[in-house]
Amino acid sequence: MASFRYKAKNARGEVVSGTVVGTSKEEATQKLKRKALVVVKIKEQGQKSVRVGKHVKPGVRKGELELFTRQLSTMISAGIPLLECLEILAEQAQSPNFKVCITRVVEDIRGGCDLSAAMAKHKKVFSDIFVSMVRAGEASGQLDEILSRLAEYLESSAALRREIKSAMTYPVVSLFLVTAITGFLMVVIVPKFKSIFDGLEVELPGFTTLVMNTSMWMKDNISIMFMAGVALFIGSKIWKKTPSGRSFFDHLTMRMPIFGPLFQKVALSRFSRTFATLIKSGVPILGSLEIVADTAGNTIVSKAVRESLENVRHGETLAEPLAGHWIFPPMVTRMIGIGEKSGALEHLLSKISDFYDQQVEAEVKSLTSLIEPVMIAFMGLMVGSIVMAVFLPILKLQASLTPS
Repeated sequence: MASFRYKAKNARGEVVSGTVVGTSKEEATQKLKRKALVVVKIKEQGQKSVRVGKHVKPGVRKGELELFTRQLSTMISAGIPLLECLEILAEQAQSPNFKVCITRVVEDIRGGCDLSAAMAKHKKVFSDIFVSMVRAGEASGQLDEILSRLAEYLESSAALRREIKSAMTYPVVSLFLVTAITGFLMVVIVPKFKSIFDGLEVELPGFTTLVMNTSMWMKDNISIMFMAGVALFIGSKIWKKTPSGRSFFDHLTMRMPIFGPLFQKVALSRFSRTFATLIKSGVPILGSLEIVADTAGNTIVSKAVRESLENVRHGETLAEPLAGHWIFPPMVTRMIGIGEKSGALEHLLSKISDFYDQQVEAEVKSLTSLIEPVMIAFMGLMVGSIVMAVFLPILKLQASLTPS
């Protein structure tokens, strides 16, 4: 058994210190937790102290926040005190970063903070919509119900992201493979035929000459092409983080053939679901619109919502200014207008979101089945063209050697 010195906070938020005996640091920490103490520092006698949670990067693993929200809602509805719920969830958290985050939330609550205020200090884990809904749940006394809605929202958003990822993975991978195969043929295989063709007493067809010249240029400038590609990739990544870059890429994405309408439906679904969830949870409409504008994930939608927000502040309806933006179809703006007049805005927004979720799912399936033959045909065209360019001189030579 070893002796550990500790510094911790009690239930009143006061800092206390002392010693505790245990076989390990983990066992000593658990003993202090059972005494309703939140450990700040703990060290074995004679060793350097370790500050709990220091130098840990924020963030959670994929799916962990949704699970945390669902479990917290279930435990609160079962009558378990909030602090006990959070301590249990901190113990079973898979990510060390998330464990530290929840532990700090517990410390702040013991120090007198509300749950929403404690979560607001960890913006990289708990988003604005998360904090706003928790705050609304605290104000209404329906925290468990609000957390349940929030869990449904997070799960729906994650499902939508998976749909888009599945739609984009196949064409991106296929395009990469086609480019790699074509590049290999042009840089490695085709140049080997140049010496053969130079020895033939036959004039090369124009198409073969074009392919050969392109192949030799690519071989001679492979390093320049590689560096230019890397520079273009890094430059686009950096530019995309700027307001002008985000706006350019968002407009480009929405105007893309085939994929543009899909991304528009995704943006509309996200807008409708976020807006509906906030209103249903009791967040004021102006505050909801501000959060929606910040979390839309698309500069076109954000700009439209912010401009509409100013109209709503002056007592006008939301549907009318949204109708002036091309990204919102007439069906969406008319349903929002009907919802405003009937007082069932959150219900109609949920219907819009469900409709576009179904549309996205159907389009993803159709695109997946369509892209495969298109990419196969494209690959066949590229490889077939190179093969044809190589064989045309051989066929021409054979024709010249055949006796008439």
